[in-house]
Amino acid sequence: MAPLAISSSTLDQATPTPTAPVELSQRYLNRELSWLAFNERVLDEASNPHHPLLERVRFLSISDSNLDEFYMVRVAGLKELAASGVHVKSEDGLTPEQQLTAIAERARKLVHRQQRCWADLQQRSSAEGISILDDTALTSDDRTWLRQLFVDRLLPVLTPIAIDPAHPFPFIPNRALAFVVELQREDGSGINALVLVPERVERFIRLPGAGDRFILIEDVLLAVGLSELFPGMTPLGHGVFRALRDSDIEIEEKAQDLVVMFESAVKRRRRGQIIRLTFSPDTPGRLRDVIMETNTHAEDVVVLDGMVAVSDIRQLITAERPDLLFPPFTPRFPERIKDYGGDCFAAIRAKDIVVHHPYESFDVVVQFLRQAARTRTSSR
Repeated sequence: MAPLAISSSTLDQATPTPTAPVELSQRYLNRELSWLAFNERVLDEASNPHHPLLERVRFLSISDSNLDEFYMVRVAGLKELAASGVHVKSEDGLTPEQQLTAIAERARKLVHRQQRCWADLQQRSSAEGISILDDTALTSDDRTWLRQLFVDRLLPVLTPIAIDPAHPFPFIPNRALAFVVELQREDGSGINALVLVPERVERFIRLPGAGDRFILIEDVLLAVGLSELFPGMTPLGHGVFRALRDSDIEIEEKAQDLVVMFESAVKRRRRGQIIRLTFSPDTPGRLRDVIMETNTHAEDVVVLDGMVAVSDIRQLITAERPDLLFPPFTPRFPERIKDYGGDCFAAIRAKDIVVHHPYESFDVVVQFLRQAARTRTSSR
């Protein structure tokens, strides 16, 4: 047998070349950008043509509500880190400032998609007999009805607030819808004013008559409200805006009384720093500047190309149009328990049972507990 000859070149070829170590930052996805990607998938459901129309409206509303919570908690936390000069990096190697920049770009595209989706859903809703009118599309009967509605229901809860050097700028509650207007008095002098819309006032007001016709509360103000709130004044410009405030709650593990700590934290979150300010596209620049004087940074201001607070469109979802909703789902009751005449214990003795909620009814758990209670009572 001939001897085996191994040269140095053969050894060099057989020895594996060590690969460069993978940096830790390349092993992770950014937590905040990953969350935005999740919300983009929620928005994809709103664009799914196979879903019923009002279910698509629901998905769009959820995506906008999710984005609000994201800014109020997670973005607010990053802003606090950046303002404090904390340069700690995330697992993927980004500083708070870099994360905020990436979030702003990703969120800008997401919001633009939301507005496009809402414009498409409005057209589809109109084809299904659900119309959203503005103040220019109202009939004389509509205006008469709205004026009476405004006097009876809205005027008592709406407070006009003047904005001038003699009055301090009012506090804008978190997520509250606000209407800003520039007015001219009869003597030619001007004044800016705010109208805060309370949470209990619905954003969409249903009009009487045939079909499902709705009008936004801001269009009600334009149609009949301004003349009631500001008699004798002429509106020169107007807009809608909404502020999101820092609502992040820090939990102190060594707090002596958690109840007191949470009560104070919830009160503080109502007056947190403004971290996002969104304006309707028709808001004049001069009015935006007035609102931005409330310690708001320019990078936190967004002028939308559509509706402010798209999350409010959930008010359009009613049970009156089941044809535009998913068919109702009825959870099943485990068949094996039925086979044993409703005796949960006998069915379990025969074979273990795994109950999957919500696909299987929670009534089986209630029935199991009741049977256990009866068995224990009878055994005494």
